Amino acid sequence: MLKGRESVVRLVGKRRRFLPNRETLLSASDDLDLVTCPVCALKISAQHHAINSHLDTCLSESSETPTGTKRKLSQRTLLDSNFLSKSKIHQSQLTNNDDFCGSHSNSHIINDVVVVVAPKAKAAAADVDVTMENVSGVTLQTFIVGRRFFSHENELHVGANISLLPDPHNVKDPNAIKVLSADSGSCKCKVLGFLPRELAQYLSPLMEKYCLSFEGYVTSVPKNPFDFVPIQIVCHKMILHGEKENEDVEAFKCLWKYAIHVVESTKNCPPGITKYQQNFCLVIHEVIRSNPHLFTDDEKKFMESFTSLSNDSQRLFVRLYTRKGPWFRLSTISYSEVLDPQEAVKGLSAMGYLCLFEDKDKLHDNDIKEILNLLTVSELHDILCKLKKNCNHGRRKSDLIESLLPSFVGGLCPHLTSLVLDKTGACIRISSKAESLIWRAERLFFLNGEQNLSTFLLVDLGIVKYPTYDCIISEQIFPGQDDLLAYEEAIEVAQLMDEALDGNNVELVLRCIKIADSRISSSSMKTMESTTSELVATFYSSFSASWVYSKVVLLGVSFLERERRYNDAINLLKRLLNCFTCDGRRGYWTLRLSINLEHTGYPNESLTVAEDGLQDPWVRAGSRMALQRRILRLGKPPRRWKTPSFSASIKRKITEVHVQGRPLNCEMGMKNRFYGEDGEQCGVEQLALQYYAGEGGGWQGVHTESGIWLTIFGLLMWDIIFSNVPNVFRTRFQTAPLDMETDSFYLARKSCIESHLQKIHDGMGEEILITSWESHVGTACRGVNWDRHSLTELRAAVTCIGGPCLASLCRHLAQDYRSWSSGMPDLLLWRFHGEYRGEAKLVEVKGPRDRLSEQQRAWLLLLMDCGFNTEVCKVSPVPMSA
Repeated sequence: MLKGRESVVRLVGKRRRFLPNRETLLSASDDLDLVTCPVCALKISAQHHAINSHLDTCLSESSETPTGTKRKLSQRTLLDSNFLSKSKIHQSQLTNNDDFCGSHSNSHIINDVVVVVAPKAKAAAADVDVTMENVSGVTLQTFIVGRRFFSHENELHVGANISLLPDPHNVKDPNAIKVLSADSGSCKCKVLGFLPRELAQYLSPLMEKYCLSFEGYVTSVPKNPFDFVPIQIVCHKMILHGEKENEDVEAFKCLWKYAIHVVESTKNCPPGITKYQQNFCLVIHEVIRSNPHLFTDDEKKFMESFTSLSNDSQRLFVRLYTRKGPWFRLSTISYSEVLDPQEAVKGLSAMGYLCLFEDKDKLHDNDIKEILNLLTVSELHDILCKLKKNCNHGRRKSDLIESLLPSFVGGLCPHLTSLVLDKTGACIRISSKAESLIWRAERLFFLNGEQNLSTFLLVDLGIVKYPTYDCIISEQIFPGQDDLLAYEEAIEVAQLMDEALDGNNVELVLRCIKIADSRISSSSMKTMESTTSELVATFYSSFSASWVYSKVVLLGVSFLERERRYNDAINLLKRLLNCFTCDGRRGYWTLRLSINLEHTGYPNESLTVAEDGLQDPWVRAGSRMALQRRILRLGKPPRRWKTPSFSASIKRKITEVHVQGRPLNCEMGMKNRFYGEDGEQCGVEQLALQYYAGEGGGWQGVHTESGIWLTIFGLLMWDIIFSNVPNVFRTRFQTAPLDMETDSFYLARKSCIESHLQKIHDGMGEEILITSWESHVGTACRGVNWDRHSLTELRAAVTCIGGPCLASLCRHLAQDYRSWSSGMPDLLLWRFHGEYRGEAKLVEVKGPRDRLSEQQRAWLLLLMDCGFNTEVCKVSPVPMSA
């Protein structure tokens, strides 16, 4: 795989079915200047003929608003809309409402619920009015859930009296609250169900710590006895032994604020909906609430209209959105929870969420191939036979489709569309507007391309458990809609690049490289880089269009190098180095530039680039060592007479151990396999472990590479990683802070990190490791692998490594996690001397014809400087004569 390809794939995530700017980006025009259409807001070519053609298309379409009214555009409307290279869409001002995880000044832990209290200056007026003195009489609208777990001998009726009772001994949820029937004639009240878990987690500590009680009544009764029952409850303040201390007032107000937030959110997402439907509504609600400035009024109105759709329509849309598509046969849509698919489709179509095609005249040329994919092989054969074409095109579906396409595209068979629709019936697909806005909502909610709605499912099923942390948000990632739209377009280019490489479309690959190159070298990008040079080292830069384009360009460099177009690659590398002055990737860029210059016959320039790279503070780890070795090789007399100061350090000898084994295969390009001492087949690492366990000195150990070290780092530094730092935690699905791989991770926590490392240095590492393991076992954290290493192995490793070496290693990872999280030695070995003392050894294993990479060499020399016992174990086959 090309260097940078995997990174682009992760960035893009699930490929979008509809790319708003695909047509413009794929235009053959060399003019890459774009303008925004005032009608549909898509970016189009700035050339006059392109503008006129696009406007004709937009104005000819009878686009309807979600309310069903025709959009009316007059000459005045168009004159009032300016075509600009950067859309000047009006940005809604940020509201003064506190974020649900907004800026905070202090926190309390009540019944294991982390309550983060916002500064008083930012408290909403409604929250200030609610105090412990006047909380009595406040009413809340909620539901009874969990009805299926209780008998229904006496059916509920409207107006039935109820009361709430905490259930702290509930094995599934210690914050659970029972709903009791207050009309029961017996002394033992009948349990009707529970309050929703999301509300109970706040009301339960309020009832326990602040002596609140709740009574109420049933407001309506559902037809299905298992459905959620709407209720209204009234709060009462009980006077017992006296009031709580004043220091608890802020915690009370915060708990009450969150309870109100849950009540309000259920108005948009009532608990009667399915879980996936509720999660989808939550994404839309949270994104609009947290990022109102990133959507136009029309876009917000459109997304908010989703909750007004029927349950069937909502469920069907979510189902279709998570499927591959893009087209679906209406006759084949069947979901048990969607009672009336036909009506659901009509509702979605009327609101603009679905496109319904049942008329051949509305089918576009680019849709026919996708609709042909809906047909079965036998249906395709039938159509070919009716067209009196050769039906012996084989049984492969793709071959049959390819044989039909020329008839449609060339207009040779005007009846083809009718024949296809006769087979498929009505077809539907998600509208381009809904597709684009929901994709944007997902990206803003998860802030990456690797997570999507399925992430909720993993949590709901208990497969993944995310850590607990506070979201302290004081700054927006995207200041305005222009920034977000530019970022979205950059991701489109990245997807096109990925698709082009899959299809081996060289022309499209070069087109994507050209687009990305022009974007990062444009004056706007340079201005941005110069004005945000202090932030580029932080995580904010990874949410900029220029950062995405830099990934596309880097992938383009790898592609051009593979094609031996070194001069083009050199130009791109120079552009990256000029435009991104504060970037951890500069080391790799500089190294590739030096190598490519040598490939093109410019050794002097190659040497100069390498020497200049060593003066760059962003050139680190393996890249730095590779440049130093290049200088030593290229900088011999007469080019350079003076020996560099780093020469002695680089040429340090690393202890080598040689092990022989019986080879199973010695073929080039294949992983080396040997027979182990027990006669079983094994790799070179397992063979080395057997050697060290036996004649090598009685060592125990594991083959882990970076795995065990990142696990130890994550466990030892858990409290530091998930500490309260503003703006680095923004969703509840993060396994690490957003600044984990930047320099700001260490700088923002320097005092806490150094204090913690001192404890590790002083010998408390094992105690911290055990506490962290017992407190967080099974919880997802970047780098931590709970299944691969047992607590016993980790304790042995930490004990034998020793405090000073362990603290030094953790410091390097904290300061530059990105550079040092790969390339660690293959084996970690340990052996005890007594019960509490021991020693450790780190070994890099190399098979025949293998050699150390620069990153591996950098690690070994760094570990030697930290005091570790390191060596290289070279495995070679036993000579044939033996």
